[in-house]
Amino acid sequence: METKIKSRAFQQFSEAAETLVNPVLQSWKDQGGKVVGYFCSTVPEEMVTAAGMVPFRMRATGSTSTEESDAFYSSINCSFPRHCFNLALIGEFKFLDGVICVNSCDHVRRIYDNWIRFVPTDFAGVMSLPRKTGPDQVGWYRDELAMLKEKIEKHFGVEISDDMLWKAIKLHNETRRLQKALYELRKQDKPPITGAETLAVMVAGTAMPKEQYNEMLRELLDELSGSEGPGTHRARLMIVGGILDDPAYVKVIEDQGGLVVTDSTCFGTRIMWVEVDESLSDPIAALAQYYVADRPSCPRMYGEHDNRAKYVIDMCREFNCDGIIGERMMFCDLWLVEHYMLNQDVRADGIPFLKLDREYLTSAIGQLRTRVQAFLETMGR
Repeated sequence: METKIKSRAFQQFSEAAETLVNPVLQSWKDQGGKVVGYFCSTVPEEMVTAAGMVPFRMRATGSTSTEESDAFYSSINCSFPRHCFNLALIGEFKFLDGVICVNSCDHVRRIYDNWIRFVPTDFAGVMSLPRKTGPDQVGWYRDELAMLKEKIEKHFGVEISDDMLWKAIKLHNETRRLQKALYELRKQDKPPITGAETLAVMVAGTAMPKEQYNEMLRELLDELSGSEGPGTHRARLMIVGGILDDPAYVKVIEDQGGLVVTDSTCFGTRIMWVEVDESLSDPIAALAQYYVADRPSCPRMYGEHDNRAKYVIDMCREFNCDGIIGERMMFCDLWLVEHYMLNQDVRADGIPFLKLDREYLTSAIGQLRTRVQAFLETMGR
């Protein structure tokens, strides 16, 4: 990634975002460490960390086609699971010692069915995530997490004690605080880091041991403290959507003059704006409470749209945004409806909103540029 940030830590983050197995993760593997992949940010990373392994958020960075996976998915399936499963079929995920799936959506849920039949993996688990955020659903997910804990302990021959879980929770909460501090810098009139660069930092955090990531992020925050960006942007923007792990997509937007200063995505604020409650007595219950009820939800969770709309509008005001871009993967019904309703909410609040559909691989760049340019012009920018 082209960047003006002269930082060793950022270069490592950028490399991690552009590859599946970055040097830090490879070093972990070379020393005998284990890595467990997981689909969807509702899978508790802390459980894997407490087991002494590295949690790896599944993505399809580097994929160029879905030639192999097209035998398992139709052309109207989301391109994210198609690209992920294609990489699995051609052996790009051989570095994983296990994989955890969840019924986050039907497209991703079906990866598990195909994975256990056609991709040799030592450990494969699936969890049932509830669709509401009430106390009964938190209790339901607590039971799911307890079963996952037992499966991990039995398969890998480890013990995950409450003390280990609390230690992992504290470590991951530290990550969230550091990431939030990075976002605080973007409230400045001339932020020292762009939206594309920030996304690279966030993606890197899902692909390396948290201790090393936190150390590197502290280093980056020290280097950025007191500095300013060029301040030549035409407008300050927020991105709202599902999976977005490609900094190049954000860079296309920013190359048109729209500086992305915040977001509501599952590689962005939704995974770190709120921390796991460390005051509870049961760490598994604390994780269930966090992943089901406490953190900002996505449209998968029923009855939460008003809260999501308030979160987006409050975030937009907090970061002084001029407009919002709704980013949606093609054929995602959940985000299709969510963006329609959100468009009504934010426009009633006087905030311009642009809906953009995309495939997993950043393509149709000319069209993207044109639509972003037109959006900025409608705001008088």
